[in-house]
Amino acid sequence: MRERTRGIRVCAAATISAVDVISEAVEDLRIGQVYGRRAEVAASFAGRFVSCEGVGFHVMLRGEGWLISGSAPPARMRAGDIALIPHGAEHGFAPRPSTLAELPPAPMGLQDPPPERLPVEMICGIYRLERGGSVHHFLRSLPDVVLVSPDYDRDARLRVLIDLLVEDLDRPREGTLVTRPALVDLMLVHTLRLWSGDSAETWDALGDPGIAAALQEIHDSPQAPWTVERLGRAAGMSRTAFTRRFTTLVGTPPMTYLIGRRLQQGAQLLRESDAPISAIARQVGYATEFAFAGAFRREFGIPPGRFRTLSEPLL
Repeated sequence: MRERTRGIRVCAAATISAVDVISEAVEDLRIGQVYGRRAEVAASFAGRFVSCEGVGFHVMLRGEGWLISGSAPPARMRAGDIALIPHGAEHGFAPRPSTLAELPPAPMGLQDPPPERLPVEMICGIYRLERGGSVHHFLRSLPDVVLVSPDYDRDARLRVLIDLLVEDLDRPREGTLVTRPALVDLMLVHTLRLWSGDSAETWDALGDPGIAAALQEIHDSPQAPWTVERLGRAAGMSRTAFTRRFTTLVGTPPMTYLIGRRLQQGAQLLRESDAPISAIARQVGYATEFAFAGAFRREFGIPPGRFRTLSEPLL
């Protein structure tokens, strides 16, 4: 398996992906807030984007420049390229190779359109997990910044998707609360598919049959009364060996991961359904609403009821 390094990773377009883990990673983001914008800047533009808990991307529509990371050499970004920021690392854009320390903070939020067409144009989208939660472990296993160069002749659908997102950003209309998250979801999925390419580029944990089996059990039935021993048996390992292997490959101990999956599913249900909190608690594996609420507050910083009332999308 190819060794991973943090920073910018550049790849050509590919075709086969770890669809299940990609679907789950993007689905987890839906408890966050979606933002997007189109920007035109001068050829001399340079800016640094601060780190955040979330996942974002930039698509270069016109012009070129350099994508800057804090942990890898600058990478040239040309028209058509897509930069994915899979776990919200600080990054920047500049007209020439530089370091993050040399870049001023990039302006955030909506900007007035320029009076004339400028040479560099891009669209940006992001899911921010502003009310707790965390980015999926698969996304955290990726480099700080991933740069892909799609073959639009082979994948004309991606060009159509980008055009749809540009139109949605330029002319928000009734239904934007639905279309914007859907288009951002699709952009993330397409970019992750291009990045993954083959199984050697997917989450390392899925390359271990025992750990993959335990993860499958957790994801299929997070509400089950799992213990480390039971998960170890599913993986075909002793308790000690399983805990060590799982923690190394996934990045967190088994029970911590299980709790995170339960609370993530609970947050999605709070956002997407009208079910009583007591019913959601049972559905994700908590015997009482009180136990669920306590764990939820520790994870997200607010109680479930408050989270539900604050979960209106912001575009």
